[in-house]
Amino acid sequence: MRKVLLPALIIIGASLLIIRVFYLQIIDDSFKLKSENNAIKIKYDYPERGYIYDRNGVLLVANQPSYDIMVIPRELNNTDTLEFCKLLNITKDDFIKKIEKAKVYSPRLPSVFLAQLNKNEFAAFQEKIRKFEGFYFQKRSLRDYEVDYGANIFGFITQANEKLIEKNHYYKSGDLIGKQGVEESYEKILRGIKGVKYFQKDKFNREIGSYKEGKYDTIAVQGEDINLTIDAEIQKYGEQLMINKRGGIVAIEPKTGEILALVTAPSYDPGILVGRQRSKNYTKLYHDSIAKPLYDRGLLAEYPPGSPFKIMTGLVGLQEEVIDEQTTFVCNHGFSYARGRFQGCHCGIFGPRSLNVGIYKSCNAYFSNVYLKTIAKYKKPAYSVDVWSNHVKSFGLGQFMGYDLPTGKKGNIPTSKTYKKIYPNGGWRGTTIISNAIGQGEVLMTPIQLANMMSAVANEGYYYTPHIIKKIKGEKIDAKFTTKHVTTIDKKYFPPMIQGLFDVYNHGTAYALKVEGIDICGKTGTAENFAKIDGVRTKMQDHSIFVAFAPKDNPKIAIAVLVENGGYGATIAGPIASLMIEKYLRKKITRTDLETRVLNISLQGRYAKLGGLSEEVKKQLRIQDSITNSKIKAAKKLDSLKTKKQ
Repeated sequence: MRKVLLPALIIIGASLLIIRVFYLQIIDDSFKLKSENNAIKIKYDYPERGYIYDRNGVLLVANQPSYDIMVIPRELNNTDTLEFCKLLNITKDDFIKKIEKAKVYSPRLPSVFLAQLNKNEFAAFQEKIRKFEGFYFQKRSLRDYEVDYGANIFGFITQANEKLIEKNHYYKSGDLIGKQGVEESYEKILRGIKGVKYFQKDKFNREIGSYKEGKYDTIAVQGEDINLTIDAEIQKYGEQLMINKRGGIVAIEPKTGEILALVTAPSYDPGILVGRQRSKNYTKLYHDSIAKPLYDRGLLAEYPPGSPFKIMTGLVGLQEEVIDEQTTFVCNHGFSYARGRFQGCHCGIFGPRSLNVGIYKSCNAYFSNVYLKTIAKYKKPAYSVDVWSNHVKSFGLGQFMGYDLPTGKKGNIPTSKTYKKIYPNGGWRGTTIISNAIGQGEVLMTPIQLANMMSAVANEGYYYTPHIIKKIKGEKIDAKFTTKHVTTIDKKYFPPMIQGLFDVYNHGTAYALKVEGIDICGKTGTAENFAKIDGVRTKMQDHSIFVAFAPKDNPKIAIAVLVENGGYGATIAGPIASLMIEKYLRKKITRTDLETRVLNISLQGRYAKLGGLSEEVKKQLRIQDSITNSKIKAAKKLDSLKTKKQ
């Protein structure tokens, strides 16, 4: 048996090898294509990227022709560098550096020598390209921005780096790829499929025709067009309202989770990251460590949410049945929660507060009492905190939300583990962590999380994952964006909370921000803010925060506005929210008084304090701030008088 088995195995193995060699050499000559690489020239045909439209079909991003000068170092021959550099307006040092870089990549393969020439630059070079052996041009398509806003949404196009090329063999040296925004998220859809053409070369390195009569050639396939959920009009308007301010605005359609506006301020014109100046302009933006125009505050900035978080405190209290609508707590300009510990409040004169009054007056004492009762419900504070935390997290807080943009932060909703780390020896209780009740303490949220929270409230207990894609030509959007997420709060507890938010506009902290004919539910907020100036932790002007949705019945927009160092929530963030809501629902503005007020407010003086200015300049800025603060206090006093009259 052994004598037969061994020869049989040898015969079978040899037969398989012969068959494989025959297949590769006679039938499948794809490997021959690779082996003849030196005699074949490969040219790529780059497709246009897909166009980008808003939810209403408004064209936002198109394409324009561009040309890259490519070089194959091995084929360079007696180049007149002086004439070459003059044609392309570069120095001889630049020329040498670029050639050396190309050699490092590959002496035999083409790489980009100079990218993104426009029509005029290319025309001058095209006439004389025959004089420069080893150089040729590659036609490409660059983005042509139809608008000067929305840069954080779109992202930008840049060359694929060497690390990416090593990981993803689709990309070659000089290929363009989307970075940040939807250009990155939907790169595979927008980029299309590049075509490839193979040309046979003779012994003199001249093209003599198509290789194998075009058998291996492929045609470029244009990228698919996409529609975003963004409303171009309110995106543009939001960016206008945030001029000379820093912060973020996020607006969502509650019934779908579609992002209507995603504003970060300061921002930039997306058009400056196109063409030969792209790298220079990007470097300037990248190194601006003060204003941070590349930093999307709507998705990345984590802030204490302040008073809007009282909505969560109240809903959890109702769900855990430690309060009901009629439960009252007394406010005496604040709340004494421990010996020597007093939490101040500015909700008005001494008296009892119910849930409704607590919301529209934004009473710290009321919600601190609710929080303490919630934490005291169970014997162990650690268990109570986890119960509270789980309720809050069911609104999408304290976690990455799964939206279709490549950047974001998860914020922070503390758990018992948080406090075990902070207090390893124990001894903490409800009074220790009472700041959580009013959105301070360890609680952090991003503007998009605040907007999503309001969407869940507007829907009375559910939300859809926020997303920015509305339609992809020929494809369906990801099913996760049409999957309903239900919170742990029963639906019956939302109506009283919504009524309180409605009364914020009727006779509460946002009374002066009403828009006639639109029933808006909202909540003002301020968040304490500290910064290091000359190495000292310094108390800065509070952040101005406002969250809202409208109309009260069948809501069509939920919004969160945060203005850094803006002061009271009703001063800057509140007016912006009211204006954005009216702009979206009516396509026009009747509260022109609010619009003028917001457009004329500049907070650059406050921000400049962080830039290491001279003492004389700081003195002038302090004077400006003093005047601004006086105006803010006067406006608040007027609003308070109107509230009392109401």
